[in-house]
Amino acid sequence: MVFAHERPLWSVEGRDWPNREASRFVVADGLSWHVQDMGRGPGVLLLHGTGAATHSFRDLAPLLGRDFRVVAPDLPGHGFTQMPSGDGLSLPGMARLLADLLSALDFHPDIVVGHSAGAAILFEMALRGMIHPWAIVAINGALLPIRGASLFSPLAKLLFLNPVAPKLFAWRALGRDATRRLLVGTGSTLDERGVDLYERLFRKSGHIAATLGMMASWDLDRFERRMPGLSVPLVLVTSAGDKAVPPADAHVVAAHVKGARIVALARGGHLVHEEEPAMIAGLIVDMARDAGLFELSSI
Repeated sequence: MVFAHERPLWSVEGRDWPNREASRFVVADGLSWHVQDMGRGPGVLLLHGTGAATHSFRDLAPLLGRDFRVVAPDLPGHGFTQMPSGDGLSLPGMARLLADLLSALDFHPDIVVGHSAGAAILFEMALRGMIHPWAIVAINGALLPIRGASLFSPLAKLLFLNPVAPKLFAWRALGRDATRRLLVGTGSTLDERGVDLYERLFRKSGHIAATLGMMASWDLDRFERRMPGLSVPLVLVTSAGDKAVPPADAHVVAAHVKGARIVALARGGHLVHEEEPAMIAGLIVDMARDAGLFELSSI
């Protein structure tokens, strides 16, 4: 029996997608991507985390678009981007696919910003020389092995390989209250619009399959050992209320990466960029100003 996973549809789930006017679909090395592209100025790349999509930057992206050219894609298999084949959900695979997308867009970001697992992808790309930004900004970056991963990774792999599992997860996620509980579990409280957007995606087994596939494919133990090789300035933004990635992890990462800087926020949960978009935008604008990026872009 063949189980076809249901994908979010641009004409249905995307009918009133945040910043829809900035959206386009781009094919890079055979993979169809949903990308949002807005603003002018120094380039900023935004990468969301596991289980999210571009809606995660619904308020942050337009704020940054006042001063930057902002590019934000849905990760492979997430949102409205096609599910990749082969190792496309692994950390090296996602890095390679993102590099292909940036090449197709002829986009060379000055600052790259990754939330949670998105930060790990940017880290991997920098380690492999695929990007050469002025800085990597990790917002509650998932850069260390998950505690209990010796059990979790095989379980995620088992669920990913079971074609019924994503459908079961999507079925259980039906309902606003269930989605809200999942988000509150990260330490963040979103408005009704934010909860609705996550609920749309969680209802779709194709989106859930990509989420499980990422969890099953990533090897952060090996990743941690390679951290000292990073030569790009790293800014680690943590939130006091983050229940998904312990803020203390940033100090472990900083001990591995020479010159890494920690910005500890006193409020906000794992989704702090959705709860406090103006604060995060301000941090990025100040960094760019201190680095002289606005002066360079006007030359």
